[in-house]
Parts: sequence; structure tokens; C-alpha cells
Amino acid sequence: MIHEYIQAALELAHYEMIDDEEPYYAEIAALQGVWATGRILEECRRNLAATIEGWILVRITAFSFLINNLTMGALRCF
Repeated sequence: MIHEYIQAALELAHYEMIDDEEPYYAEIAALQGVWATGRILEECRRNLAATIEGWILVRITAFSFLINNLTMGALRCF
């Protein structure tokens, strides 16, 4: 399931060349803060996939924290 999400997100990637040691740059506008670079296009794509995976884990952790705190707050009302 996560693999499919990462693959779908990679399809939305915008790639460009930049003036840098790692000239391949990619970003996914729909995922705030998700970007990567690489020396070759495939390295950039691998780095972008790893960044997407990290983005997913951060979002899941933040959502879980929010749900746990809301649940605990609701339980204190009873």
C-alpha cells in the first residue's frame, strides 16, 4: 500500500536541472517540503522516493499523536 502511494507520488514529480554538484532536482508540489537532488536522474528519483517515505512516516506519526491526544482528552470528560 505505501509502495503504491510512493509510486503514484513519483508520477507527480517535476524534474529539472540545477547548477549544483547534484544537478538533478525533483519536487512534488502536492507534498509540501518534498524535494530531492542527485548526481544522475535515477539517484534523484531514489532520493525522492526516500523523501516521500519519510514524509509519510512524519504525517502518520503526527496524525497518531493528534488522535491519541484527542481520545485521551475525550476520555477525561467522562
